Amino acid sequence: MFVALVAITLVVLILHIGYGSTAGYLGPLDVIHELLRGPNGGTAGNSAVWQIRLVRALGCVCIGGILGGVGSAFQALFRNPLADPFIVGVSSGAATGSVIAMLAGAAGALGGIVQSGAAFAGGLASLGLVILLSGRRGRTNVVTLLLAGVVIGSMLSAVMSLLILLSGHDSNEVMRWLLGSTENILWPNVALLGFALVVGGALLITQSRALNAFAIGEETARRLGVNTGRLKTIVLVTGTGMVSFAVGAAGIIGFLGLVAPHISRGLFGTDWRRSLAGSVLVGACLLLLADAVAQRVGPTSEWLHIHAVAYLPVGVVTAIIGAPSLLILLRRSQA
Repeated sequence: MFVALVAITLVVLILHIGYGSTAGYLGPLDVIHELLRGPNGGTAGNSAVWQIRLVRALGCVCIGGILGGVGSAFQALFRNPLADPFIVGVSSGAATGSVIAMLAGAAGALGGIVQSGAAFAGGLASLGLVILLSGRRGRTNVVTLLLAGVVIGSMLSAVMSLLILLSGHDSNEVMRWLLGSTENILWPNVALLGFALVVGGALLITQSRALNAFAIGEETARRLGVNTGRLKTIVLVTGTGMVSFAVGAAGIIGFLGLVAPHISRGLFGTDWRRSLAGSVLVGACLLLLADAVAQRVGPTSEWLHIHAVAYLPVGVVTAIIGAPSLLILLRRSQA
């Protein structure tokens, strides 16, 4: 099953590259041919593949994989099927850091790395506040952590909105980015996202056996020899760092980190040693498909053109499709 999912991911990746909004449609064989030719093919199709479409597609793979994997780990950690990668206020903290970089005119500096760095700092700062508020006698209660995350997330969202209003910057541009956009992903972003996915994902997978025990109950995990304090720290810090880089590159893409783990558990069962890795691949596939829809709807939609919207944010697509999909999955799991 896992090998089949890898193959499906590669097929969806090739289809995404073929269905770009520039230079027309390229068939799968044409895409493979241009990839094998390298970036100096000298044709319009080759330029579109290597300069525009490939970087966006790989960005979707990394971001989708990050959100799917972190969402799965957080659902085990919080023992809550509705937990998502943004549950501890990470999105608000990372988005606030990114917005500060954007308003300061540093969004595109170093190929987007400055903005991603600002998001990373904001995400870790918000996690630090959450842990500080929820910690008691050196221990962190999961329920209190959730409540603190909601409070800090709401506060930082308000701070971010205030900064946008007071800056005099084009708020429409910032809000479109906040809704989730893969349009401006650059190669340095992809390199940073790939590093976060590989290193962070590997670290989370090494904790999957402990997450299996923790998903049953924290006391049960302790009896089985799991250092629960260390597990919480590793999963929270690693997941926050990964998600912060994703938010810094593409804004807030909702529902993906909720739906992907449910689909993966349906395919691989509740053993996090398999379902967590599966969530990474499912998340990558879902974001590739959603972004392909966003690319095709935006440039060709007369309604969007009339309302001066150049593209449809991919976060809107994931929310429209993800919300009913999640309800269907939850209903089936209760049947």
